[in-house]
Amino acid sequence: MPRRGPFPPWTLVLLLQLVLVASQLAGCLLSPCLEVTPNKTFSCTGLNVSGVPAEVPNTTQNLDLSFSNLKSLGQNYFSSVPELQLLDLTRCQLHTIEDNSFEDLHKLTTLVLTANSLQYLGAAAFYGLTSLKKLVLVETSIAYLSDLPIGHLHTLQELNLGHNSIASLKLPKYFANLTSLRHLSFHSNKITCISKGDLDPLREVNRLNLTLVLSLNDIKYIEPGSFAGIRLGELVLRSSFENFIVMQASLQGLTGLQVNRLIVGEFSNNQRLEDFQSGLLSGLCQVQMQEFVLICFRDFERDTDTLFNCIGNVSSIRLVNLELEEVSEVPMFSQVKQLECKTCKFKEVPAIKLSLFKELRVLRITKSKHLNSFRQKFESLSNLEVVDLSGNRLSFSGCCSPQFHKCPNLKHLNLSFNADISVSGDFANVKNLLYLDFQHTKLHGPGSYPVFLSLQKLIYLDISYTRTHVKSQCTFCGLNSLKVLKMAGNSFENNILANSFKNLSNLHTLDISGCKLVQVDQSTFDALSGLKELNISNNKLLSFDPVVYKPLQALTALDFSNNQLSVLLDSALEILPESLVLLDISQNLFECSCTYLNFLKWIKEKQELLQNKELMICHTPAYMKKVSLSSFDLSSCQVNPSTVSSSVIMLLAVVVFLFLIYKYYFQLYYSLVLLSGCKHSAERGSTYDAFVIHSSKDHEWVMKELVEPLEGGTPPFQLCLYSRDFLPGVPIVTNIIQEGFLSSRNVIAVISSDFLESKWCSFEFDIAQSWQLVEGKAGIIMIVLEEVNKALLRQRLGLSRYLRRNTYLEWKNKEISKHIFWRQLTGVLLEGKKWNHEEVKLM
Repeated sequence: MPRRGPFPPWTLVLLLQLVLVASQLAGCLLSPCLEVTPNKTFSCTGLNVSGVPAEVPNTTQNLDLSFSNLKSLGQNYFSSVPELQLLDLTRCQLHTIEDNSFEDLHKLTTLVLTANSLQYLGAAAFYGLTSLKKLVLVETSIAYLSDLPIGHLHTLQELNLGHNSIASLKLPKYFANLTSLRHLSFHSNKITCISKGDLDPLREVNRLNLTLVLSLNDIKYIEPGSFAGIRLGELVLRSSFENFIVMQASLQGLTGLQVNRLIVGEFSNNQRLEDFQSGLLSGLCQVQMQEFVLICFRDFERDTDTLFNCIGNVSSIRLVNLELEEVSEVPMFSQVKQLECKTCKFKEVPAIKLSLFKELRVLRITKSKHLNSFRQKFESLSNLEVVDLSGNRLSFSGCCSPQFHKCPNLKHLNLSFNADISVSGDFANVKNLLYLDFQHTKLHGPGSYPVFLSLQKLIYLDISYTRTHVKSQCTFCGLNSLKVLKMAGNSFENNILANSFKNLSNLHTLDISGCKLVQVDQSTFDALSGLKELNISNNKLLSFDPVVYKPLQALTALDFSNNQLSVLLDSALEILPESLVLLDISQNLFECSCTYLNFLKWIKEKQELLQNKELMICHTPAYMKKVSLSSFDLSSCQVNPSTVSSSVIMLLAVVVFLFLIYKYYFQLYYSLVLLSGCKHSAERGSTYDAFVIHSSKDHEWVMKELVEPLEGGTPPFQLCLYSRDFLPGVPIVTNIIQEGFLSSRNVIAVISSDFLESKWCSFEFDIAQSWQLVEGKAGIIMIVLEEVNKALLRQRLGLSRYLRRNTYLEWKNKEISKHIFWRQLTGVLLEGKKWNHEEVKLM
């Protein structure tokens, strides 16, 4: 048998990867549960565990073991988690719960056993649950209430027995012990008959807070007297009767019932009764109730005269999802105080019929896609306080006084989410309004002129998203009591928020978000010193001007999000009021640079104040884009002392260097010109014999006493004068260097008192010295006029020193002196001069 060689390298790598995956899987198996809240909430759903996982700590308060494979619960099954408050055992294939299975769970308040086919419950199965408030036994195959060992659960508030096989509503005597019970549901069972005595345990104690749900049972008969003397908080009978006759007869069986709320009707997806027929509710005449809810009937006969017959004395009526088109008859002396018609089929507000409910205080007709007309008028409803007509398709004009004739106590009017309404400004019949809501309804009138002048008592106004365009600064005039103004989604003239709120001194909430604002005038908020909440988000504001917002010293909440703010300057941070507890500046165009280090520090210090911090991200510079402001590295802005020292030294060196360049610019310029390749005058063939440096005030002497004799004498000499020989259009410095020094063999400096005071002469003399140094010859001829101020000459240190070290000519107005002067001057000028043929011939 051949011997196997060593594993190739790729095989070893593969084996290591398999080992790593296996170890990871083992780790997952060891810790299968999701830790939702550290040490308190664990979800082990769908992991098919057969018990409480070992890694679940004893501090756990909420444990979800749904979809596990527990099958049976034995004694003290949950001893490892004694702090449990919620335990979910949905679909754990449980069939047995033995005595004392929950013995140690004294703090458990909620136990869910949904969808377990319980075949055996020990008599002491729920012992130990001394704090249990909610027990869910939905779909657990329970058929008899007597089989439930729950009589000792005195703290139980909610018992849900929905979707079981319970056929009888006869309550065992132990229900009298469940004095804390508030909700008892037999939803979707098999109850067909309710007889006298079935509910006797409920008579023994006051059950005014108990909700009894009997929906989706097939009740065929309720024996009269079954509910006599029973007092309930709520009774729900939805989709509980198979036809009209059964329902009518069964409702007769409710005689003697006292209930706060009775809900009768169908489910929209399970309607057995489609038609509402006359006399259907006649059995409710002997039922005492505060609120009646009729829900989900498709077809109503035209004659609905009996609808309110037995419920006319009910305080509150709710008609929900009915195809009710009109109100035919209202009983005399109706005591109805609240009436709601939700998702009905009214095409017009039935104001005339509804005005017969003389005690009506609250009226709600909402969410009807057919309701579009409001031509009828409410008449003489002196008690009417609240009208809610929201969510319809109303379109009418002349709002709002004509529609509410003699309704002086109307305080709440909600016309939001309708089509379009024209507001005329006539609120005479409703001048006591406190709340007015038009949001998401197209309005005509507000913004152009003051339509709210008569609403002196109004404290809440919502005209958000009403296409209101504010042109008039008196738009809100008259609203002297207003506390809440919502203006979101509208617009202002030129997109500028001006002084539109000058009369709203009592305002404490203002919403002007999404109004396309680009500017807020300085005096806008001057009158709003008591404002507590300001929402100015979703605009186009570039800055937070401290002068504008300084009056708002009572603010507790400010939303400045989604604008174009780059930074809050120090002056803005200083004026933020101490009362501020909520600040939202997220989704702005923040600049994250060390220039705004104070702002970035402030962001880190105010984490509790700031809202939506995860949306506060950098916009510029580009390399910081999408970086969170709170994660900005402040240390990157700290300067190293050695770096500072080096920078200062370099800066000083640069300053000195620039100063030297500035001071000796012309000398350097001249030297560079020479060193860059300019030839010496001897090699170039100079144009002039001498370049004359002199003061403009000595021009007459130069021309008469110097130029004429030299250029007109024998031999003639050619001189360079700035007034005559400099090229026009060329900078003077260039002329001095190029035409003066570089084109001349010598330099003649005429020293006078004016020369000593001239800056240009000083400059030219300094250049001459540089020229002399670079050329390597003594080419400067100094002529000192006799009237020179000797004291002034000594002040010119450089010139004085030069005269002491070099021979110079003195001009004196004497013949002998002049003779010597010209002989010396011409002698110097003749040195090195090249003669042409004409000059030789002339000589």
